Amino acid sequence: MSNIFKVQIQVRFRDIDGMGHVNNAVFFTYFEEGRKAFFQNISKNSDRSVFPFILAHIGCDFLSPIRLDTQLSLEMRVKEIGNKSFGLSYNLADLTDGSITYAKGESVQVCFDYRENKSIAVPAELKQKLTEYL
Repeated sequence: MSNIFKVQIQVRFRDIDGMGHVNNAVFFTYFEEGRKAFFQNISKNSDRSVFPFILAHIGCDFLSPIRLDTQLSLEMRVKEIGNKSFGLSYNLADLTDGSITYAKGESVQVCFDYRENKSIAVPAELKQKLTEYL
């Protein structure tokens, strides 16, 4: 059975739009914060070199509006690991009632050598760490 990575997400006042709920674009920021926490956790490092990838695709299904007082939990899993890329899935739910899901999403990251400006194979060490959440 795979591990699930969980992180609490704080709704900020600036996230709220004129309709009184979190703006749709902010959901991608929540996913980004989840990716940051996930990679810092599996690498035990906050150096940007632990993010040897670029975002190639991201999608989100918006299921229910989020209000300012909502407490959020983001659950993440590794969906797949390819030769040069890996996919993540996201489940944004209510922290106190996990049966309430606000959004589901997925992203594809391509491993990238920033010096050479080209895609690279998923490094063996990263693949091993990602496999724990597959």
